[in-house]
Amino acid sequence: MFGSIHIEKVRHDEQHVFNRKKVCPKNESLCHAEFIIYSGVLSMRADGKYWFTSESVGEGHPDKVADQISDSILDAMLATNPKARVACETFVVNGVVMVAGQVTGHASIDVPKIVRDTLREIGFKKADAKDTGIDIDTCGILVYLTEQSENINDMVDDPNEQGAGDQGLVFGYASNETEELMPLPIMLSHKLVKRLAEVRKSGEMFYLRPDCKSQVTVEYENGKPKWVRKVVIAAQNDGSVDDAGLRSAIIEKVIKYVIPANLIPDDIDEKEDYIINGTGQFVIGGPLADTGLTGRKIIVDSYGGMGRHGGGCFSGKDPSKVDRSGCYMARYIAKNIVAAGLADQCEVQISYVIGKAAPTSVMVTTFGTGKIPDQQILDLVRKNFDMTPSKMIEHLKLERPIYKKTATFGHFGRNDADFTWEQCDKAEILRKALDVAKKA
Repeated sequence: MFGSIHIEKVRHDEQHVFNRKKVCPKNESLCHAEFIIYSGVLSMRADGKYWFTSESVGEGHPDKVADQISDSILDAMLATNPKARVACETFVVNGVVMVAGQVTGHASIDVPKIVRDTLREIGFKKADAKDTGIDIDTCGILVYLTEQSENINDMVDDPNEQGAGDQGLVFGYASNETEELMPLPIMLSHKLVKRLAEVRKSGEMFYLRPDCKSQVTVEYENGKPKWVRKVVIAAQNDGSVDDAGLRSAIIEKVIKYVIPANLIPDDIDEKEDYIINGTGQFVIGGPLADTGLTGRKIIVDSYGGMGRHGGGCFSGKDPSKVDRSGCYMARYIAKNIVAAGLADQCEVQISYVIGKAAPTSVMVTTFGTGKIPDQQILDLVRKNFDMTPSKMIEHLKLERPIYKKTATFGHFGRNDADFTWEQCDKAEILRKALDVAKKA
């Protein structure tokens, strides 16, 4: 697709920054797109057009089933002891659910009941087991939960200084392209699968089953979303509706319900640009068609590929694990920076080492959209945000049984009081700092 690429390498603040990377597609309408790389991440913001795609998966997708079970177990343990240490993985396959991991400091809980209740709430039904692979009453449930390592426990529960539960690097991202300060492609993808769940559970589209996926391609112009160019929906169903009827219902009751009319271009071709069940039929699904495993949808869970990811998943982990709490804090910081008007786009990286409280590094990049230099923003971050595990947990109120609902439809961009990392309560402080910097 792309023609010649030119990279000019420059030096800035002791970091290699690649700037002015010209990309010349064969499509002349895109030939002026300028892709700018800052610290190795692509920031597509200049005077051209490009298409970007993100996907989401519904609550009945096998990997999301696993995530929800892991977080349901985590919630049950935190409900008995907010200081419980939990690392819980779930594996789902035809007829079997296996739960394994390391847990410490919780009262006895009924894991098989939690598993069956979660499957029932998702919408799995005994009558559909032949096509979903899950009989909620009789599926096998294997539980292998052991105690957390004493070596880890001693460092994490040090009364003088709570250390990070593991080493790792985490990222947070925000962009002012949507009301939620999230990338538009992932937000629309989440809303589509959420809408599929709504019409299925309400009975409006009674023939749908829980397994589903969405994918949205957005055309950007001058760094801002302009049109929705492609929508892909895969929706498992019971086969009682013909392909034409299913397609029509999904377009009218799901796609057009979710996608704002002002984002649909006049030249959209519904036959070509709305792809519904690309294989023709989607009757066999769920764990019968694919195995599911906790933590395999980390890009769905975060920013749909628009921001970077450190690699660690969220679900099944208590907040002493910085894979979860650190990512939430990084999103909180990035969102407040953008909400304050310090930048149009922001990414924050934080890294940790096991057993130590202080981060080993903190980085802020605004991809050239900052109203003040990134170093000044980083100084403000260090001054106004405590990134040690105990303070992150305390400030964001993370020792609560709130995690099951994070396991579907994204961990970020949610309008829910329990998603404390979505608050913009630091924006005014940062805004005042910006005013001071402009006057200096």
